[in-house]
Amino acid sequence: MRCLVVADLHYSLPQFDWLLAAAPQFDLVIFAGDALNLGSAVDFRAQIVVVKKYLARLAGLTRVIFCSGNHDLDERNVEGEKVARWVAAVREFGVACDGDNLTIGDTLFTVCPWWDGPMVKARIDEQLREAAAIPHRRWVWVHHAPPADSPISWGGKRFFGDVELLGWIERHHPAMVISGHVHQSPFIPSGSWFDRIGTTWVFNTGLQPGRPPVYIVLDLTQEKVFWLAAGDAQIVDLNAAMHRPATPLGEAPDWLTSLDRIADPSLARPASAAG
Repeated sequence: MRCLVVADLHYSLPQFDWLLAAAPQFDLVIFAGDALNLGSAVDFRAQIVVVKKYLARLAGLTRVIFCSGNHDLDERNVEGEKVARWVAAVREFGVACDGDNLTIGDTLFTVCPWWDGPMVKARIDEQLREAAAIPHRRWVWVHHAPPADSPISWGGKRFFGDVELLGWIERHHPAMVISGHVHQSPFIPSGSWFDRIGTTWVFNTGLQPGRPPVYIVLDLTQEKVFWLAAGDAQIVDLNAAMHRPATPLGEAPDWLTSLDRIADPSLARPASAAG
């Protein structure tokens, strides 16, 4: 199984267009939060309409997972905590989203929402405890914020990770956690796009402007993970001891060569994408 991982597209429509073009080559697309951009001049309600159309189109091409990020929050729940209420609606397209579990083969994917307070945090804790009982060989979490005190949450002056996530990892020992949120971590000294906490591999795509976005490819059949950014391509062997820096990618696999050939623009935007 080959999975395409993105995060923090922040309503960059050229990056969404690239994602549509790339998706058919993968068994699963994992979008680890922050589809919207709260700093955009486009009203967030209009952004939601457009992003939902993109997610619907993606779901027509391959399986899709989407978790909420802090930029995706649009309402408050009855407890007064911020939530991404709109995200639940993408489930009707077949997208696995906040609170869901998706099993593909022997791999269980658990999709966690962004939490803003104790009530949603408690729901995630319960979600993970219940998911742990589902039969699986490999367990992958999708959680927008990376774990605390890891190079993948290093912002240059301090860590921006989730302390609770670190505790959940130490309790449940998933195989992988897919995150985003801290844009600069892979590109700055003492930061990284990958780390290992005990037996758990953790990843953060990072963010760069332009097309294509920074992305990660999980080749779960070959047990390898690729990180592709502008002018850089690295690979991690999941069965080897972790070392930094990661190994530069030598010969490009066929799927990467194909992605490099995606034309710009590759696909028309949804009808309302012009805002």
